[in-house]
Amino acid sequence: MAANPSFDIVSKVDRQEVDNALRQAEKELATRFDFRGTGAEISWAGEEAISLQAETEERVRAALEVFREKLVKRNISLKSLEAGDPRPSGKIFKIDGKIIQGIESDKAKAISKKIRDEGPKGVQAQIQGDQLRVTGKKRDDLQAVIAMLKGEDFGVALQFTNYR
Repeated sequence: MAANPSFDIVSKVDRQEVDNALRQAEKELATRFDFRGTGAEISWAGEEAISLQAETEERVRAALEVFREKLVKRNISLKSLEAGDPRPSGKIFKIDGKIIQGIESDKAKAISKKIRDEGPKGVQAQIQGDQLRVTGKKRDDLQAVIAMLKGEDFGVALQFTNYR
């Protein structure tokens, strides 16, 4: 007899797609008329962090919007980008942001509780590090859980993988 059907709930971002979006935003900041002479720049600040800077608070916010547009065009959820507020740093303004990977334990517990409380009977969710494994007796029950979770907002981008 085969094991019960299952799937994983993860929150992962393709780093190459984010890098492509960053490079496109970088090009747009360099060529767009309204960013000329404002010192607007975007760059990686480590493995999962980005840094934006410009001479005015308004321009650094606009640069962040350009980056967000590029992420959306590459099908990356904006929930996976956590950006701070503009802060002055000498004569320039900076925004630090980071790309969120994995599901934090408190959010994983909230998702697990939601499945337990409102999901079909016989469906179980187990937290495994920064992801969840959902198992059930019937594939239809698992489909119902996926549909239910897509309708909710847990503040994190969810993907459903390893559906067996």
